[in-house]
Order: sequence, then structure tokens, then C-alpha cells
Amino acid sequence: MDKIALLKHKNEEALKGGGDKRIEAQHKKGKLTARERLQILLDEGSFEEIGKMVTHRCKDFGMEQEIYPGDGVVTGYGTINGRLTYVYSQDFTVFGGSLSETHAEKIVKIMELAMQNGAPVIGLNDSGGARIQEGVVSLGGYADIFYRNVRASGVVPQISAIMGPCAGGAVYSPAITDFILMVEHTSYMFVTGPNVVKTVTHENVTSEELGGAHTHATKSGVTHFACANEVECIQQIKRLLSYMPQNCEEDAPVYAYEAKDESRPKLNDIIPANPNQPYDIKEVIEELADANSFTEVHKDFAENIVVGFARLGGRSIGVVANQPSYLAGVLDINSSKKGARFVRFCDAFNIPLLVIVDVPGFLPGTDQEWHGIIINGAKLLYALSEATVPKVTVITRKAYGGAYDVMNSKHIGADLNYAWPTAEIAVMGAKGAAEIIFKKEISEAADHEAKLKEKETEYIDKFANPYGAAARGFIDEVIMPDETRSKLIKGFKMLENKVASMPKRKHGNIPL
Repeated sequence: MDKIALLKHKNEEALKGGGDKRIEAQHKKGKLTARERLQILLDEGSFEEIGKMVTHRCKDFGMEQEIYPGDGVVTGYGTINGRLTYVYSQDFTVFGGSLSETHAEKIVKIMELAMQNGAPVIGLNDSGGARIQEGVVSLGGYADIFYRNVRASGVVPQISAIMGPCAGGAVYSPAITDFILMVEHTSYMFVTGPNVVKTVTHENVTSEELGGAHTHATKSGVTHFACANEVECIQQIKRLLSYMPQNCEEDAPVYAYEAKDESRPKLNDIIPANPNQPYDIKEVIEELADANSFTEVHKDFAENIVVGFARLGGRSIGVVANQPSYLAGVLDINSSKKGARFVRFCDAFNIPLLVIVDVPGFLPGTDQEWHGIIINGAKLLYALSEATVPKVTVITRKAYGGAYDVMNSKHIGADLNYAWPTAEIAVMGAKGAAEIIFKKEISEAADHEAKLKEKETEYIDKFANPYGAAARGFIDEVIMPDETRSKLIKGFKMLENKVASMPKRKHGNIPL
């Protein structure tokens, strides 16, 4: 075979992965192959492969008889909407996508190139875990990847899509990355599988129940997006990237935007007359953001807080908002962690923050206290205090107690704080406050209920409004709801060159 023919043969061999039968088996499971996934993800004709001819070095257990070019992972770079992106896509048709020493080396090379050149890394995970035949060498390969994940954290965006099994040590690389996407019914993640769980704890559980996309989207919060199929998952990755910069030293791309009438009259009627009646904060976000630009993150987890990306006048922002229609919008353990994680991502990558507040406080109860609401609530407080990106707050209704402080108050470094006329900024709700302040008067009154109502009204008139805070400068302006979008566009524009200096230190110690 001449040299040209040999090269052609080797290239064809590499493109086949584990062979036609295994590719067919992959398709029968409703899954795409590693290369098919990259074709959908990257701009047409832009993929450049690195390490196509790499093979494993294992000589034990008959492995020298089974050698496949690429060794179970396709790695390289290309563009997504014209922007440089580094990618790796595990190939389940080759040894079940299991990770060997050389498989790991290929991924590490891609990650190091990404850090050196300042571009995102996307991993498409579909692997049976460590290659058992290689023993500790494959475990070392995982640790090499974890180490690069940590080094790259906050330097370049890292996105993990789980397209199949992801078990044991394999789950920790996605866990360190910025966003995890899973595909319903064909992907799962767990540290120990159903068989081990049954042996150790005697629980009967399926892979789907233990670590499927729905489980991690609703119960654990491990995954940020649960997608109906692989194509939807890949489209979501592209959408996510559109809000992010290439790296921590750049700004997110700005999209063309034509200034027009920014008033949003619908917002004037969105707050119910009854302060205890819920409304959907997502309707507020949709009115404030550019049309169809809001992408919610962690939609099905800790629904009492809403986080996600949007555009305002063509520019990327991160949105954090209490959700009055779920648990009255209280802060609890899960919502605090969810909010904190999102805030820190935005701050790491220069994405300004909009915080919309309607919060009655922290969720009371033994369950919350025993599981550490103090330390977990402090995570959100820490994240917002630490963030140096432009930070703007809008209080729509309730801002009570310590939750007022935590939700990006002026006191923890917010740049602009607006309140609607419906805002109630107080230590607690009127009824509870009246019961404490006027306890003696109420107990001595002939009609306790009437007296309580009278004192409640007195408290509302004095404190359940934004004007006391505005008088102190804690609120910069009380605005009509319909002018909020206009104020935000101007405010973020004013803050776009914000520079904040931090004390010299190695790093802070967030309460984990």
C-alpha cells in the first residue's frame, strides 16, 4: 500500500469508530455518534481534529488485539456562530467510551489549548467510566482532567453535555464545569450505580430514578438543563454560548439593537392589590428583557428563585429574581445555592447582574435549620457581595428582614437600587411586626382583633413602602413600573466601564 493510500485508509478507519455494528447499536438507543454530535454543534466545515490517530498503550487482557484510532474520544476545535471553541466528544462505540490513559491525554491537550488561547471548552460525555483493563492509569487520567477543570474554572467557560452514561469518577469533571446539560431517558449520572446501591443500602432503584435527567433537574439540581433529545441539547449549548464571552478578559458579544419606545405599561398592573397574592416574576423578566432573549437556567430546581440569561438593549445580563408564585418567593437552602452559583459565574465572566426582589424572608423550620440554612443562605450573600460586575436591583414588592440585605441591597455593593411604588421594605410583615411592637396595647384592648388590625394599618402606613429607604439613600429612585426597562438600559450603559478594586488576597473563603 503506497503512502497516500495508507493515509486514506487510516483516516477512514478512524472515522468508523467502533465499526458499523456498534454505530447501528448506538442509533437504536436513540443516540447519535460522537462525530454526528460535533457536526450539529459546530459551524459547517469548521471542525479540525486533533489526535485522530492516537491509540491506547495497554497490552493486558488481550487489549493489544483491539486497537481503534482515536481511542474512544474525538477531540479538536472549530467555531460556533463564528467563535473559536474547543470540543471533545466521547465515542461509546469504542470500548463503551471508557477512559484510558491516552483518551485522557487527548482531553487534557484540548483543555490546555483552550486556556492558552482563551476560548470555551465543550465536553460531550458518553462513557462507561474508567477503562478497567488499565487500572490506576485510567484513574490518573481522570484526575488530570479534574485538575485542568479547576485551573480553567473562571478563565474560560466550560460546558458539559451528558449524552449517555456518566458514572463513578467520570461525574466529577462535569460537576466542576459551569453548566451541565442532560438528555432525558438516554443519559444518567451517579457516583455509584443501582447495583451497588442495592448491595449497600438495599434500595431498589433504576438508573433513571437514581440519576436520570429528570431526577437531577428537579431533586438534586446537578443538571441545569434537561433536554428532550440530543439535538435540542446541542441547540441549547449554542444558545448558552451566545450570552458568554470567550474568556474572563473579554465581554460577551453585543447584538444589534434598535432603540425604540422602551415603556412597558403592562408592568403597571402586574402587582396584585392583595400583598399576599402571588404573580409570576417571569412575566416581569420577559417585559424587561429584549424580546425572546430570556433563557432560564435550573428551571425545575428551587423554583422559588429564577435565574437565567437575557439581553437588555442587545447586551448580555444575568437575572436573579425571587418567584412569588412558588413558596411565596422565600429564600431557602436550595434557592440560595442556586442563586449563588449563577451569580459567581456571571461575575467570573463579566456579565452584569439584574436582581429583582420580592422576598418575604428566609424559610423557617427545623428542616432548614438542621440542614444549614445559615451557611447556605450566606453563600448567596457572599456571592453578591463579592461580585464586582455592574449590579442593579429592582424591588417590586416585599423586601423583608435579612433577605432584603442578601438580595443585592445597596449595603452589599449594588450600584443602582430602584423600587416600585408597591415596594415594602421592612424588618418583617405588618401583622407580625404589629403583634410584637403593640403587644401590650392589643392584649389590653376589649377587641383584640380590631386593635391588631388598627395597629397593622398603622405599621403599613409607616413602614410598608419604599420611601423610608429612599430617604436614607438605600433606594436611588422610586420609579413607575412601566419605566423600569428604560431605566435599566440607561443604568447598565452608565456602568459599563465600572472598575472595582478588591483587597489583595489569594482568594476568599466562601462558606461551603
